Amino acid sequence: MSETRIIGPERRGMIALRGELGDAALGAVVTEVTGVAQPDVRRIAEDGDFALAWMSPDELLVLLPFEQAADTAAMLSSRLASVHHLAADVSDARSLFRIEGPGAREVLAKGAPVDLAPDRFGRGDFRRTRLGQVAAAFWMHEDAGFTLVCFRSVEDFVARWLARAAAPGAEVGLSD
Repeated sequence: MSETRIIGPERRGMIALRGELGDAALGAVVTEVTGVAQPDVRRIAEDGDFALAWMSPDELLVLLPFEQAADTAAMLSSRLASVHHLAADVSDARSLFRIEGPGAREVLAKGAPVDLAPDRFGRGDFRRTRLGQVAAAFWMHEDAGFTLVCFRSVEDFVARWLARAAAPGAEVGLSD
C-alpha cells in the first residue's frame, strides 16, 4: 500500500455541540451559523470550510477553520441561550489525519470494526468508532480519501499506527 498517503496531524477547529438534535430551533441556528444542513444519522455534511458530523443521537461535531472555533462556539451558545445545549470548543483536544490513495480503505480496515467495503461505506459516511484500540471517528471525503479525528493525547500513537498500517504488507481485501 505504498501509494497510500498519511497526512497529519493537522489542527482544525472543532466544536462539540450537544442538545436535542430534533429541536427545530437548534437545527435552524446551527444551519444559520455554519451554512450546513444537519446531517442524517452516521453521516457528515460539508460545505466549504464548515462541516457537521453526526456523533450520537444528541451530539454534532462542528468542523471549521481553527481560528474561528472559539468565536463560533460563543456565538452558538449565545444564539441557543433559550435551548438546552452545550457548545464546547474542543479544537485543542483533537487532531485530524487524512488517509489518501487507493489503499486508504485497507489502512482503516486493519484497525476499525467498520464494514469498509466500497458498497457499504461511501462518500459522506461517518463513523465514530475505535482504531487500534483508541477512540476515533472518520469519514470518506472523496473516492480514495478519508479524514480521521482522534484525541490529541493519542495523536503520536495514531500517527505511528497509520504509518504501519499503510506500509506494504498483507491487505484485507477491500481495494478494487
